[in-house]
Amino acid sequence: MAEITAALVKELRERTGAGMMDCKKALTECNGDMAKASDFLREKGLAAAAKKEGRVAAEGTVESYIHGGGRIGVLLEVNCETDFVARGEEFKLLVRDVAMHIAAANPQYLNKEDVPADVLQHERDILKAQALNEGKPEKIIEKMVEGRIEKFYKEVCLMEQAFVKDPDKSIRDLVLDKTAKIGERLVIRRFTRYELGAGIEKRQDDFASEVLKEINR
Repeated sequence: MAEITAALVKELRERTGAGMMDCKKALTECNGDMAKASDFLREKGLAAAAKKEGRVAAEGTVESYIHGGGRIGVLLEVNCETDFVARGEEFKLLVRDVAMHIAAANPQYLNKEDVPADVLQHERDILKAQALNEGKPEKIIEKMVEGRIEKFYKEVCLMEQAFVKDPDKSIRDLVLDKTAKIGERLVIRRFTRYELGAGIEKRQDDFASEVLKEINR
């Protein structure tokens, strides 16, 4: 059994924002493995966040983010339960990070459920045709299409996208982690993204790399 030192507990607490006793318990359960302990706390955090789903989140803020001297603009509404939390630095940091992520990743929808049925069917038809052209057996095509649809969701839906500052977690994971840390229900309500000269050829990854430089300053 690994020794659970105060330094280890402190490091895990700084990483996760969880309470000292929770951090000590997580490290004990995971034999001092920092990564596993972080996951252990996240799982507990997700459970705690789920209990908050029924709460009303009517406070919050509308954030505006402008990048590149006015070339990309984002308007984002994020809600919480109290005005006190809305004024806090943790909440403000979450909102800012999500706004910058939207500027970089250009999501088209908020959740899977927001993808229009005709758009989804069109994507399924294309993916099925691709699979047939690849010579895949008919009996496995439907399963392949469903797997590729999940990948499609991760490309176009904000809550499913990999967070640009930490690709190991999705935006949904980020919100749930912050919910556990702050102790209130947090909801990304809606967003709009504008891009100067939309339709004029400019690679999206150029914009993403520029935004990431700003995020990491």
